[in-house]
Amino acid sequence: MILYDEGKLDLKAPVQRYLPEFTGDMKDQVTIEHLLTHRSGLAPGRQLWKTARTPAEAKQQVLESRLQQRPGALYNYSDLGPDVLGWVIERISGQSLDQFTASRIFEPLGMDDTGWRPARALVPRIAPTEVTPPRGYPVRGEVADESAFALGGIAGHAGLFGTATDLSVFAQMMINGGEYEGTRIVKEETVRLFTTEAQDHRALGWEVAAGERGAGEYLSQNAFGHTGYTGTSIWIDPDRDLFVILLTNRVHAARARRPGIIIADVRHDLADAAALAVTDEPLLRQVAWPRTFRVDQAADWTRGRPLPKRPTTKAKRK
Repeated sequence: MILYDEGKLDLKAPVQRYLPEFTGDMKDQVTIEHLLTHRSGLAPGRQLWKTARTPAEAKQQVLESRLQQRPGALYNYSDLGPDVLGWVIERISGQSLDQFTASRIFEPLGMDDTGWRPARALVPRIAPTEVTPPRGYPVRGEVADESAFALGGIAGHAGLFGTATDLSVFAQMMINGGEYEGTRIVKEETVRLFTTEAQDHRALGWEVAAGERGAGEYLSQNAFGHTGYTGTSIWIDPDRDLFVILLTNRVHAARARRPGIIIADVRHDLADAAALAVTDEPLLRQVAWPRTFRVDQAADWTRGRPLPKRPTTKAKRK
C-alpha cells in the first residue's frame, strides 16, 4: 500500500517489471494483483527445507517455481505469492523486508514489540510453537513455518512476531483510514482499495468477512482480515469501529483429531461475541445472543482417524 501510494508500484504491472528473474512458462503474465489475490497460478507452497541448503537457494527455488495454471484463471491460496511480493518490496525500496516494515510501519506507529527474528532476550515472552518439527528441536522464538525458516526467517508469507497490543494499534490505523494519532501510513482511498473484495472473498492481500473463515456471522460487509496457520487471526470492521484479534499457539503439542476445525470455530465464536456485544440494530434483523456457540456443538471435531492411545501400565496382582 505504501509503495502504491508513492506511485512506485503498479498493481496491473507484470511481476517481471520489478523482478526480471521471476521467469518461466506464463510467468510474464503474472501481475502484482494476481499475487495479492492468490490468482497467480503458483502452487500453495514448496518443501524448501528439504531441497534448499541456504536462504539464497530457497529464494531461487521459489522464483523458479512453475505455475500450476494460467495466471488469473482461478483462486489457489499460495505461500509463494507473498514471498515474491516481499522481494518486490525489497527491489523497489532498496531495503530488506524487515528494514522496510520497521522504518515505514512499526517505528512510526510505536509498535515496539513487532518484528522479525526476535532477539534471544525476548524468547521468555514468546509462546512455544511446535515440539517435534522437521528441523529437529522444539520451536520457540523462531518462525514456525519451515519454508520461511529455510528462507532465513524473514519471508513475505510468515515470520512476523508481535503482540495483541501492537496489532491493536495497526488495526486502529486501518479503521482510521491509514492514520493513527497524527501519523499517516497510507492514504484513506488506498486502504479502501486494498480492503474491498476483488474476487472469491479476497481483497488485495486481505480476506473479506463472508460468514466463514473465522469471521463469524455478524461483522459488517466491509470487514476484512486474515488468519494464520499457528492459530492467529485479525478481523477489522470499520463500520463498527471494531477489531478482533486472536493469538494462540494451537499447533503446539496438539492432540485434537481435527485442530483446524476447532480453531476455526473458536475464531468464529470470538468474532460473533465481539460483534454482538456492540450491535444494536433490532429494526434491521433479529439479533440475539446465541444459546450455543460453535464450540458448544463441537461439530466434526472428532470425525476421522482416531488418535493413538497413550501407553498405560497396568498394576500387577500380587
